[in-house]
Amino acid sequence: MVHGTHNAVNDDRNEHIKISINGELFDRKDAKISVFDSGYLVGDGIWEAFRLHQGVLVFLNEHLTRLWEAAATVGMKLPFTKADLVADIRKVLDANEMNDHVHVRVMVTRGIKKTPSQDPRLTISGPNVVIIAEHKQASSETKEQGITLFTSTIRRGSPDYLDPRLNCHSKLHEVQALVQAIEAGADEALMLDIHGFVSTCNATNFFIVKGDEVWTSTGQYCMNGITRGKVIEACERFGITCLQKDFSLYDVYGADEAFVTGTFGGLTPVTKIDGRIIGDGEYGASTKKLSSLYNQLIEEGVKGNKA
Repeated sequence: MVHGTHNAVNDDRNEHIKISINGELFDRKDAKISVFDSGYLVGDGIWEAFRLHQGVLVFLNEHLTRLWEAAATVGMKLPFTKADLVADIRKVLDANEMNDHVHVRVMVTRGIKKTPSQDPRLTISGPNVVIIAEHKQASSETKEQGITLFTSTIRRGSPDYLDPRLNCHSKLHEVQALVQAIEAGADEALMLDIHGFVSTCNATNFFIVKGDEVWTSTGQYCMNGITRGKVIEACERFGITCLQKDFSLYDVYGADEAFVTGTFGGLTPVTKIDGRIIGDGEYGASTKKLSSLYNQLIEEGVKGNKA
């Protein structure tokens, strides 16, 4: 089994899921899109991930806001409302009889091109919207065992190149970073910013624990993570010092604990970075506490949605 933050408990139901393409449902084996699609041709697309917990799409407004901001950033006009998109997601969930432990991926590309080209003026259809919902429960083994990281030579770009906060289909530099990490024997990649400070991981955001403080990057060169933001919110709410600051590998190697955050896995401990054991090399007490506080925010959101 591939080890990493996207490890999921195997679920055979995913072989028979219905997938939505522009509002029409297809069996998984029949869900296809044109080779002239902008996302396939030049990575011209945006995406968002949602988690379904006890029938509720958790932190829904934050995820929708991020998707609409991404569309505005790349100059893509969405011919539907947020309510329309949520209705389409619900249609997929209902068709698959899904209520809990579900991961939803929404992908929006600029549309079909009349010829292979990056020019958006050659797009001959409206945006293509694909919604994939899968039964996915994070592996408890990964949570307990933790993951290992390797610091990639691939840097997170600056906002004037490709803003790291943008959830777009152009993820090749992150794939390159992950390939380096895998070849080095690690599970995932740690990435530095253009100044050499610690930024993020290839698919998750990164935190360390130093004494009674929690540190994460400034946010200038990392993904605009919803889970990252909720961890920071939990720290502020429950009186835990959380610093968003520049720090280097010097600080990381001497940290008491480290963990990463993501929509699917929540908080996942990091036990080793670049061959160096972090702290005691296990799922630490501070990470466990923060994971519990994050789950508390989820439960509050679920109750509020059902009230």
